[in-house]
Formats: sequence, structure tokens, C-alpha cells
Amino acid sequence: MTAHIGVIRVLTSDDTAAVAAHGRVIEERYGIPAVSRCIPGQPYGIHDDESERRAEPKIVSLARELADEGAGTLVISCAADPALARTREAVGVPVIGAGSAAAAVALGLGIRVGVLGIRDEAPPAVTAVLGERFAGAARPRGVRRTTDLLAPDGPEAVLEAAAGLVEAGADTLLLACTGLNTIGVRPLLEDRLGVPVVDPVLAAGLLASYARRR
Repeated sequence: MTAHIGVIRVLTSDDTAAVAAHGRVIEERYGIPAVSRCIPGQPYGIHDDESERRAEPKIVSLARELADEGAGTLVISCAADPALARTREAVGVPVIGAGSAAAAVALGLGIRVGVLGIRDEAPPAVTAVLGERFAGAARPRGVRRTTDLLAPDGPEAVLEAAAGLVEAGADTLLLACTGLNTIGVRPLLEDRLGVPVVDPVLAAGLLASYARRR
């Protein structure tokens, strides 16, 4: 049987379709079966240092479960790459962090990468990879948690923040929250702003496809 990708969601939900959304995106793009599961007790996902701290042991525990159940590669579907190093130490399969994956892809597309996320500063996992090509970060107005992106004016707020990054000189945009994949905003940004936009879920799936063939 073909080994599947295990997708770790850091936003807790009882909606099985919502939990499976990022894995479904990876399946559709790369043709690799994916199994998605979420960590418990995080209804607002990871949105600050404290929520990230609480999530880390849960991520490691879920990673072990998914690996034991046959996942050949794991994706942590969060642009902060929470517990990435600890998870890699805990399991015997490749582990991809969505944030560093997106940054690696962005380096292949542009010189000045603007980072759009839900915090005032870009995730360290992203800036560490971008280095001198990091052109600045922006947070959409009214957005502090990934669930805020689901508000009716969420896409317009994202577009406004992204436009500011492009006006400031960014030639590539990196979506530093996997919730931005959930609301499907990437085509809107590329159409309106005319620059490449890197989706962290698709980037993680791309790297996972390489790791899976190793």
C-alpha cells in the first residue's frame, strides 16, 4: 500500500471536512493520499507564544500516532513550524513545516518577499530561511487569530494588507498562516496584485512529495 502523508492541523475542530481541508488540497495538487488530524484543545489554533507553547507537546504526540498508523511523511500545517525540531526527533519519518517550506519556495520566485500573517511580526521559521530577502511583514486589519480570517470582510482585509507589502517593494508574497489557504485567497491576491503568492499548504505538500520519494 502507498504510504500516505499525515497532516497535523493545529486548529481544533469537530468538523471532519474542515480538518481534512489541507490534506485534500495536497491530494488534489500532488496526487498523494493524505490523512488529516487535529490536536485537541486549541479552538483558535496557534496565534501567540502561549498558544504555541501549549500546542507543541500535542503536535509531537499526534505525530507519533500518525507515524505509527503508517504515514510515510508528516506535514505540520502551521506557518510557525511549531515543535518541528522536536517532532523530527520523535518520529522516524520526514517532517515538513509549512512555514519553512513556504519560505524555501518563495526564494525560488522572488528577490523581495513580503510576509502576510496573523501576527505583527513574521514567524521566525520563515525569516530564518528568507534571510536578506525578507522585505517586511503585514497583518490584515482586525485579524489576530486564524478564525478571524473567516469573517465576511476577511478576504478584503487580506488584500489590503498584501497591497501594502507590494507597494512597499515586495515582488513575491508569502502567506504565513495556513488559514489563508482555508479561505482560498491566493488567486484573488495574484489576480489583483500581479505577483507570485506562495501558499504554505501547497509548499508543504510540494516538499512532502520530494521527501516521500527519498
